[in-house]
Amino acid sequence: MVATPALMANAIRFLAADAVEAANSGHPGMPMGMADVATVLFTRHIKLDPARPDWPDRDRFVLSAGHGSMLQYAVQHLLGYADMTLDQIRNFRQLGAITAGHPEYGHAEGIETTTGPLGQGIATAVGLALGERMMNARFGDDLVGHFTYVIAGDGCLMEGISHEAIDLAGHLKLGRLIVLWDDNSISIDGATDLSTSTDQRTRFAAAGWDVIEVDGHDQDAVDAALESARAALDKPTLVACKTVIGKGAPTKSGTAKVHGSPLGAEELAGARKALGWSWGPFEIPEEALKAWRGAGERSRAEREAWEKRLAASPKKAGFEAAVSGALPADFGAKLGAYKALLLEEKPKVATRKASEMALTAINAATPLTIGGSADLTGSNLTLTKGMGEVKPGDYAGRYVYYGVREHGMAAAMNGLALHGGFIPYGGTFLVFAGYMAGAMRLSALMGLRVIYVLTHDSIGLGEDGPTHQPVETLATLRALPNMLVFRPADAVETAEAWEIALAQKNRPSVLALSRQNLPLLRDGADENLTARGGYVLREAEGGARDVTLIATGSEVEIALAGAAKLEAEGIRAAVVSMPSQELFAEQDEAWQAKVLGSAPRVAVEAAVEFGWSRFTQDSRNFVGMKGFGASAPAGALYKHFGIDADHVAARAKEAVARRARA
Repeated sequence: MVATPALMANAIRFLAADAVEAANSGHPGMPMGMADVATVLFTRHIKLDPARPDWPDRDRFVLSAGHGSMLQYAVQHLLGYADMTLDQIRNFRQLGAITAGHPEYGHAEGIETTTGPLGQGIATAVGLALGERMMNARFGDDLVGHFTYVIAGDGCLMEGISHEAIDLAGHLKLGRLIVLWDDNSISIDGATDLSTSTDQRTRFAAAGWDVIEVDGHDQDAVDAALESARAALDKPTLVACKTVIGKGAPTKSGTAKVHGSPLGAEELAGARKALGWSWGPFEIPEEALKAWRGAGERSRAEREAWEKRLAASPKKAGFEAAVSGALPADFGAKLGAYKALLLEEKPKVATRKASEMALTAINAATPLTIGGSADLTGSNLTLTKGMGEVKPGDYAGRYVYYGVREHGMAAAMNGLALHGGFIPYGGTFLVFAGYMAGAMRLSALMGLRVIYVLTHDSIGLGEDGPTHQPVETLATLRALPNMLVFRPADAVETAEAWEIALAQKNRPSVLALSRQNLPLLRDGADENLTARGGYVLREAEGGARDVTLIATGSEVEIALAGAAKLEAEGIRAAVVSMPSQELFAEQDEAWQAKVLGSAPRVAVEAAVEFGWSRFTQDSRNFVGMKGFGASAPAGALYKHFGIDADHVAARAKEAVARRARA
């Protein structure tokens, strides 16, 4: 018996509904509504091989409506992904299972990205699609030619990041990006007309997309729409699939009741009857499973032919090196020579300028880096000579002008990193990290090598005022698990921070960089001391320490001046530069004890105190900000807020006196 398309779609519907029912938790509505669309996509169009889920030229699939994760898990089980067993489906949303409530990158094969917050998936997919075009420009059609498919819901398109994403994709003419919109007009609160009247088709068309409308339950119509979309390579395509959420549920379909709750035993039994599904929970008819497994093998010959082309290609070594993500063997030596030059020339420059200088050496030493900025190239200093611009229809360059789209930039960089072949970095002001926090969090959650170049890092940016002075942002970013935050004090520390960030294959990095010029403080660079997180820059003279001053970035210079004042008064002060709290916390206890010492400790940073007490052991031992900044030249602001050598010395004496009284 041959499986009908309807039977194959129902296999998705009931695996999803049964898993949600067993978990007593989840979202059955979207998988049941989009089952026909998914069946067409995965059995007739998408190019993948479950036996080689990491095949570099596979098509990418992104479930932007990640709450409907059981659709993806059901499809992957049916296609024959080895890790997506029926036991994993039965244990949906349970501790230890790979079938999490939302698709999680790295948990299961075939999951290209984590899509938790709505809108992140479609925005990340723009980076995946851009990565495909950029790799194609480097290695040609023989090695790179795949599509990126997205299933997005009404909620994804309401999120503001979706506008940034579709605008950028349309502008860049990413014709191999195809979004399948689950147009069911339902959100959690009810019908979408409670909160939106946007004509999404017109919005996408205005952004430079092709738009196709289709009945999402007519599989032949969906097939024809995908054929048309795949042929329209000059523009990305939106396929608006009109669907019924929870299709088949006798009383709940088409309503918000089926969005995020189990159907219930009675409703689920009614759905089985309505759709003619006579099999029990987690049972798949043999003919349906056979047809699905055949679909899973559909692209195997194409994958094997691709592997032969790769083996015969003169670009094989370069392609494999790019996909591996490994830095060139001589990269360390070239960066070492650059650091030696810094020690010789002793430049007094802003660390944003020091970053540009380091990038000049880095971008010449490796082709992996892909730069960009959210309309602040001249301020972030992220563009170096010879990179070339990524343009609509011309993807050979290495620099992306993201426009005023911080959130979209961060998500696209995630996509570039996930695609493989690149190390993306992108710039904006540190204060705007709040605008891209959702995507930055996913960088950390997925463990991606994405580098955020965040300049104008304190009140030191001056006249732009408190709206642009990120007094709280460092603490926010330091609280994010698996994110390295660097605030370098001079050009050497900046180069060292770049060296470390580029070496991180499983976590992103932030470089918080100054606008104001800073002197070179280091007198050696044989060891990358920034890799230690914190180190003694200046030891106390003439005996044991009376106090330890800890500072970051532009305030290290102030701490040194404060230490000199203390020494003049007979108080022995050591100065610790701590460019990365995260890396310092990873050092062994002996190193931490050696650096911090046993004397009272005072921290100095032009930001709020939050988080520093774990090092100072007393929140009073801090020189920094207590509130928002003000608009004035940087020097006036530092004096006004008491972040200067005099206040450092005074606070240190108070700490020493308290210790003496204790």
